[in-house]
Amino acid sequence: MADDLVFDTTHDASPGEVVEVAENVRRIVAPNGSPFTFTGTASYVVGRGVVAIVDPGPDDARHRARLLGAVSGETVSHVVVTHSHMDHSEGAAAVSAATGAPIVGAAAHARFRRLHDGETGALDAGVHFAYQPDQALADGEGISGPGWSLVAVATPGHTANHLCFALPESRLLLSGDHVMAWSTSIVAPPDGAMGPYVASLRKLIEREEDFYLPGHGPALRNARTFARHLLGHRLMRETAIRARLAEGPRRIPDLVAELYRGLDPRLAKAAGLSVFAHLEDLVERGIVATDGPALLDGLYRPA
Repeated sequence: MADDLVFDTTHDASPGEVVEVAENVRRIVAPNGSPFTFTGTASYVVGRGVVAIVDPGPDDARHRARLLGAVSGETVSHVVVTHSHMDHSEGAAAVSAATGAPIVGAAAHARFRRLHDGETGALDAGVHFAYQPDQALADGEGISGPGWSLVAVATPGHTANHLCFALPESRLLLSGDHVMAWSTSIVAPPDGAMGPYVASLRKLIEREEDFYLPGHGPALRNARTFARHLLGHRLMRETAIRARLAEGPRRIPDLVAELYRGLDPRLAKAAGLSVFAHLEDLVERGIVATDGPALLDGLYRPA
C-alpha cells in the first residue's frame, strides 16, 4: 500500500494571499516556509460576517496584519488552535488581543510521557509552552456561527493535544498536521507518539469527510484513501524496522541510515525521532527490547 502513497507538492498559494479554498473557508499562508513547514503554515478563516480564525500561525507581524486585514469589517468570534506547536499557536494571543475573541481548541501543551533520565528539553523544540486556551475543546465539542460550525475531532499522535476540526456544513475536515498532502506528519517524542497517531489515522478513515484542508500545503481530495496509504506507510515502516532488528541489534542512527537513503540532511534529526517513536511503541507492545527504558541512544533488538 505504501507504494501508492503519492505526495502533492503543489505550491498553490503565496504567503499572505487570501484564497477561498472551500465554501465559507478562506486560507492565508504565513511567510515561514521551511523543510518542516513546506510553503508555510496555513491559517483559515471560517464563515462570513461572523468568523473563526483557525491556527493564527507564528507570532509574525506581517502574517498577523494580513490575517486581520482579511477579516476587516467582520467580527471574529473565536481564535481556534489545532495544537500547541509554535508555527500554529504562537500568534493566538496577539490575534485574540486584537479581535477580543477567546482562544479555543487544543488544550495546553501536555507530553504523552515524561522525558527520560538524562534527556533535555531540546526534544521539545517547536513546542509553544506559553500557549493557554480560554476554552479547551474535548472530542465532539464545538463552536458555531452564522451558517458554520466547527466540531473538534481528537487526533493525538503528532502532539498529545492535537485536534482536527470538522465543518459539517461544508463536509470537510481541517486536518491540522495530522494528515497533509505534501508529506507525512512528524511524530516526534516526547510529545509525539506512534501508537496514538496510528489509532487517530484509523479514526479519520472511519469518518465521512473526504476533503481535508491541512495545516501545510494544498487541499487533499479523496482524503480517506490517502489516509489509508499513510497508515500503510507507517505499518510498512514498522515492518522494515523489525526486519533490520532481526538481522542484529541496531541503534537509531543505524536505522535512519538504512531506512532513509537520500534523506535531506536537515531532516535527519526528525527521521531519528520518528524511528524512536516506532521503537517506543514496539517496546511498549513487547515486540522489541532494549536495556531499561526506550532512549534515543539505546540499543534495540527483537524481544
